[in-house]
Amino acid sequence: MTTKRHKRVPRFAVCIKTDDPDLLTPRMVYQVLPDESAAKSDYIRVIDNEGEDYLYPARYFILVDFPQAAKRALLRTGVPVKRGIYTGRGRLIPAHRKIL
Repeated sequence: MTTKRHKRVPRFAVCIKTDDPDLLTPRMVYQVLPDESAAKSDYIRVIDNEGEDYLYPARYFILVDFPQAAKRALLRTGVPVKRGIYTGRGRLIPAHRKIL
């Protein structure tokens, strides 16, 4: 008996709203992880700015479908989307530095 392995197609979403700008950034692309239980409650699981997968309300995102080459490029980066803190003055401060 053989079983077929189904390759999971990577999914992505653009953030359109957030209650915590440290974890999600509007207009940024996030990888969506499968979570059927969360979907039943209108949540999706995404890898946030800290590189952790977490549940967020689905209304915070719009699912997008990129060409395969773009999906491969997004997955190849292997780093969280954001590596610093946007100060609102056109500067990005590294996440390891504290804002005084």
